[in-house]
Amino acid sequence: MMDDGQRLEQWRRSLVDSGRRMPLFDPRDGGVAARLLILLETPGPGGAEERAVSRDNLTGTARNLTRFLAVAAIARHDTILWNTVPWIVHEPGARNRALRRGEIGEGLATLPGFLALLPRLRVVVLSGRVAREAAPIVAAQRPGLPVLTMPHPSPTIVCTSPAISAAIRDTLAQAKSLLDATKE
Repeated sequence: MMDDGQRLEQWRRSLVDSGRRMPLFDPRDGGVAARLLILLETPGPGGAEERAVSRDNLTGTARNLTRFLAVAAIARHDTILWNTVPWIVHEPGARNRALRRGEIGEGLATLPGFLALLPRLRVVVLSGRVAREAAPIVAAQRPGLPVLTMPHPSPTIVCTSPAISAAIRDTLAQAKSLLDATKE
């Protein structure tokens, strides 16, 4: 019999098997036991090496997210990070580019299966414009589950205004309050 962690990896592998390059789940996060999903937009281009969707990545986005989660005092084991479009859309060595409508639609179509693997989920935070498009899917799959939105923690967005950092801090503080209200 397959355990929950294996089911999560099997689901991810099914998308990889379709020929897509896709990061791993961070084993240091909560996995299927996570109570908070932070849904970002898409993995950055990176290199050809396999990597995880992780706050430990050497990127400005990861550093910002780590800092904001620490300020909110959200325990790492309570979180799982993932992307609305979960596969790497960039060619190896290419720069970031905007997502295409079809890519966003395909990514959104994977969310119901992913959400079904997270039975302890208590809060979803949609981070960025693309991730916000997941709100109706989350509402349909998990009625009553709180869904919060915040700006993406990318340095190119965070540095545009102090209000961006404040909005991220406020959203994660609200997520923390919701988690505290539903302690198991």
